[in-house]
Amino acid sequence: MSVKNGEVYLSEQMMSILPQLGSNDELIVCDDKSTDRSMAVLASFQDPRIKILKATRAGVVAGFEQALSHSSGEFIFLADQDDIWSANKIGTMTQCLESYDLVVCDCAMVDQSRRVEAESFFVLNRSGSGLIRNLIRNSYMGCCMAFTRRVLNKALPFPAGIAIHDYWIGLVAELHFRTLFLPEPLVWHRNHMANHSTTGRKSEQPYTKRISQRFHLLKNLVQRAHD
Repeated sequence: MSVKNGEVYLSEQMMSILPQLGSNDELIVCDDKSTDRSMAVLASFQDPRIKILKATRAGVVAGFEQALSHSSGEFIFLADQDDIWSANKIGTMTQCLESYDLVVCDCAMVDQSRRVEAESFFVLNRSGSGLIRNLIRNSYMGCCMAFTRRVLNKALPFPAGIAIHDYWIGLVAELHFRTLFLPEPLVWHRNHMANHSTTGRKSEQPYTKRISQRFHLLKNLVQRAHD
């Protein structure tokens, strides 16, 4: 998890994750110089499985790369600071990871008060597997993703200049491993004005910039394939 000024929703998210973790699991949080009470919220849980890192570089991509680089588990889940996980998310997706290297679950889109805006991100986004399909229209939503260490080892380090980490990890998995889109909503993804991503909303980036970002990803995928 990458955290920056997330105190408003962070406690609810932590309470949805921690009961699902085993005694040998870890929740790695990389804090990007929060100026609110985010660190106090994390400290209030007094849970030794929570490992807090101070970001060495600014930005959500750098924060996730740092957190992932410090992970030690075989199965890795990405988490946003402001969502809520279903109580069976980890168990359900871990079972899928016995047969697949990367799993993406569906999610419901909710507002600040958890009012449902869309029952299924998959339906809204026309999500599904396939390298070309996802180069055209990204289906890889980090808060819904879990993957094996094999995927992580291939995806790290992140190429310089990528716009977002989950898209890169998803495309690496599409190219080299087995992926599964699980049509079961296991996350309530909260949309609010402070979201880093525009998931579920129309992108505000110019079309030319989106094309440029995809070309950059494709170029790095080709380079990584030969590493």
